[in-house]
Amino acid sequence: MVRLDMSTIYVFPGQGSQKMGMGADLFKLFPDEVAAADAKLGYSIENLCMQDPGGQLNLTQFTQPALYVVNALTYLRKIKEGGKRPDFVAGHSLGEYNALLAAGVFDFITGLTLVQKRGEIMSRVSGGGMAAVIGLGVEQVREVLKGAQLDSIDIANLNSPMQVVIAGPKADVEKAQPAFENAKARMFVPLKVSGAFHSRYMKESQKEFETFLGSFTFAAPAIPVIANVTALPYESHRVKEMLSSQITSSVRWTESIQHLSKQAEPAFEEIGPGNVLTGLIRQIMKAKG
Repeated sequence: MVRLDMSTIYVFPGQGSQKMGMGADLFKLFPDEVAAADAKLGYSIENLCMQDPGGQLNLTQFTQPALYVVNALTYLRKIKEGGKRPDFVAGHSLGEYNALLAAGVFDFITGLTLVQKRGEIMSRVSGGGMAAVIGLGVEQVREVLKGAQLDSIDIANLNSPMQVVIAGPKADVEKAQPAFENAKARMFVPLKVSGAFHSRYMKESQKEFETFLGSFTFAAPAIPVIANVTALPYESHRVKEMLSSQITSSVRWTESIQHLSKQAEPAFEEIGPGNVLTGLIRQIMKAKG
């Protein structure tokens, strides 16, 4: 039974949560949405997620539309089964598009159109690398980078108090590993990406996406959507600005969850495949005390 004084908060995962077989119990429930997605994308989203015949599911230009669709169908099923509409929403990077969809900022196909273009633009970036540094706080990470004179590396994701993702030229990210190991980081995990996402190196991608966004009209969010860029609710007149800025800005996930945790009796639920965000939220809330 849902308590009336509880703040229901849905969070949507981003790239990295994809896995073959995701959406298996969803595609047959929403044939109209799946058919519309197939027509827009030019391929079978169900086939990509269930079979991945071309080994494409982990390629950015395919990952992003696939996750967007599965997140969206998961949300639709939740509502169809009588789930409470959320009081607040947030999404990690790509997942923010599902949060905006849930808040009525755009419809399903408009969101898919944006995500398809975003994935295509980001997939063309090469030469960059990213790595998750686990066991050090963001200030410690900055100190290590400064001490190793790696000013070419940016902070990409602030995932939890002790999980920070860095991004920069691939060779420099690789060079950073011994520096973090010497600083007693618990783990240094290189990520399987082609570019330095959420960093200064995405500037050209940001400009291209900003131009693409120009022809769209968006509605004001019907419920608060916490933006990755600011860790605060979207302002209705800044939707395009936030979506283009997100490509080069850090994902301020820790601060976003800290903001949401101040709501009355916050109840978080991850809407999409996996439980990556659930684990991060647990870490953030534990550190908060």
